[in-house]
This record gives sequence, C-alpha cells and structure tokens, in this order.
Amino acid sequence: MNGIIQLKNGRIIDPTQKRDEIADLWIENGIIVNPPKTPATAIEVHDVKGCWVVPGLIDLHVHLREPGEEYKETIETGCRAAAAGGFTAVACMPNTKPVNDNGAITRFILEKAASCAARVYPVGAISQESNGEKLAAHGEMKAAGAVALTDDGRPVLDSRLMRRAMEYASSHEMLIMSHAEEVSLSRGGCMHEGEISTRLGLRGIPAAAESIMVYREIALAELTGARVHISHVSSEQSLALIRNAKARGVKVTAETAPHYFTLTERAVLGYNTHAKMSPPLRTEKDLQAIRTALRDGTLDAIATDHAPHSILQKEVEFNLAANGIVGLETSLPLGLALVREGVIGADRLIELMSCAPAAILGVAGGTLRVGGTADVTVIDPQKRFTFSTEKTFSLSKNSPFDGWDLQGKAVLTILAGRITYCDI
Repeated sequence: MNGIIQLKNGRIIDPTQKRDEIADLWIENGIIVNPPKTPATAIEVHDVKGCWVVPGLIDLHVHLREPGEEYKETIETGCRAAAAGGFTAVACMPNTKPVNDNGAITRFILEKAASCAARVYPVGAISQESNGEKLAAHGEMKAAGAVALTDDGRPVLDSRLMRRAMEYASSHEMLIMSHAEEVSLSRGGCMHEGEISTRLGLRGIPAAAESIMVYREIALAELTGARVHISHVSSEQSLALIRNAKARGVKVTAETAPHYFTLTERAVLGYNTHAKMSPPLRTEKDLQAIRTALRDGTLDAIATDHAPHSILQKEVEFNLAANGIVGLETSLPLGLALVREGVIGADRLIELMSCAPAAILGVAGGTLRVGGTADVTVIDPQKRFTFSTEKTFSLSKNSPFDGWDLQGKAVLTILAGRITYCDI
C-alpha cells in the first residue's frame, strides 16, 4: 500500500467528474493524489497508453458460496476471480449454508474477506433461513456490516412479509434487493416458455413469472416509501414496469446481467445446461429491450449474478441441472462489446459497472476523485483473448462462454493502492 504509483498516458474515464481525457493518475499510500510538485525517486510507473483508467468495478450481485459450499467457491477464490475481472468490490448474496441471516455469519464473511483481493460487502437475508416466514435480524446484520437485504435465489412469496421487510429495512436505512419470481408460474419450469421449450420438450417459464413480482415490489415500494432494487431483470415486460415506476418517482433501481444482453433462449439448444439460468434466457426481443434499457437509464447497473456450481450439478439432465453461471471474468468484455456495437458509450459502461453500483449500495468507490481511496481498474479495450474455464480463478467452471474469443479485459486492478491483478 505504501509508495507512489503513476498510471501514465491512460484515458481517464470518471463519470462522477464528467472526466474523459488522456492524463496520468497518481496514487500515494493508497490514496488518489494530485501529481507531486517535486520529483519523487521511488515511483512505480505503469505506461498504460491505449488503456482506460476507471474507478474500480463494483459487482452488486455475486454468490461466494462460503460458508457451506467451499467446493464450489470460497471467499478467497471468488475475490481472485473478481480482481481478474477488474472488480475491486463485490456484494455477496446470503444463500450460503448456513444462510447469512444473523450478525455472526455476516462477521464471519467479513473476517474471511479481510485480506482478499476485493472488498466484500455482505448482503443479509430478508427472512430467517430465507424461508419467507419470519423476518431475519436486520438491525443486527447491519451493525455487523451487511449493506442490503435479499432472499436471492428465492422470492419472498408472502406480500405482507415483504411489506414489513421494506418498512423495517427503511427504518435501518437498508436496501431491499428483490429476486422477482412468481413461483406458481415458474414451478417445474427450466427455460423460457416458447417455441424452443416446446420443441425441446422442456417445461417453460413465462416472462410474466418475473414481471408479476416486479409489479408487486414496485407497488410495495410505492406504498412504504422504501428503496427496492430489482435483481437480474430479463424481460421486456419487467422493464416497462420499472420505466413507468421511475417516471412516477418510485424509489426503484434495477440491474441486469451480461448473459441477458448477450444470449437468447437459443443458447439452450442441445440441452446446454451451462445456459440454464434463473430467470431463464429469453427472446431476441427481450435482449434488445434490455440493451435499450441500459442506454436509456431504465437499468441502473450491470451485475454478474456470479453463481458457481460443480460439474456434478451441471452434467445432468437439463431439468435437473442447477441454475446459474460464473461471470466475474467475462462480464467486462461482454460489456465492452456493447460499446463497440454503439449500444452505449464508454462512460455509460463505467457508470453501469462502477459508479451506480456504489451509489445503490451506499458504499465507497465508484470515483477517481483526488483524496479518495485508490480502487482503480485499468482496461485494455483492444486486448483479445480466448476465455477458458480451465484458466479461471473461480473454483467452478460453469460458463456458456467457455472457448469464446473476447475483446477487451482488465489488465491492472488496484485495491486501495495494492495491485491485486496484473496482466500488462
């Protein structure tokens, strides 16, 4: 952490300062500083000409699996994967074993993360054991360090309980994150409901299974005045609801994941279990709607929903396979593809992957302001590579992007002035 680092000749992009220019960035003892007035002798210089220098990326939706399923991922390996993907911070979901529904588990996660390659922000459960019956200890978890609440992986089915959760969360100034799923419609389904699910003989899940619950969350947020964040949005219908709610002034934010703006339900053809997600991959029309929503501000953030699973849970019949993919090391290049295709600009991508997640979670970071902690990501937007699950830092290998030729990646990740990943 000690010493001076100079990132030389980079394109500094910081939407919080409306800054986009070729310049040097200076770091001293873990803090972003102005250029020294007198020459310093011990400077670590990295010439990053042609690269972007941006606020450290922040992922507000990952599953680190520890405690309980360390064979899939540990906090340490997840953080190493995060650093390799350009992330300096991640928010971890509470569906561990045991569930993070109390201060002791929250503290355990933070203790494990203390020396890791990324900041870890625990998200506590809304209900005890995430079973949707009784509220968990919100205040206790906040005091221990939890930054938000969710039963992610499961929806809160009881609307009365969700209302109370929003009211209590508001009193503790905590964010509610919603896994929006109406299970009476999704139960037994394993992919998007449509022509392809019929052709494959698989039970489908209609987009309405998501949008019905999105409507409820918005209605409850409007009723209680609470802040609600809709996780992993996948459908055009949900986006229309969120767009209208924002226009009315409802305190709602939303994220999507790279697989929803990159893949469609066709990725499931061949019974590819690595394309099995919750919510499922949807249609080309939904994909285009998500791209529009990333551009027009309906969606606030890109999150990975990094969900490691063992081979044994993926190499089974499609309807029995686990939902989810690893995503920390592919999120940035898939986002950069949106910039190359003209869907969004470079500054908007950084806003979606750094500035906005920091603001939504209410945590530090998301800016390169002088005097701030030096969480910084250097991106080479031209660097080409073939993504291989055999070379990832994650313990799990479940990705539909294995073998894809990708362009653009993080080449230097700096956490509070400490280099956590270097590929220059």
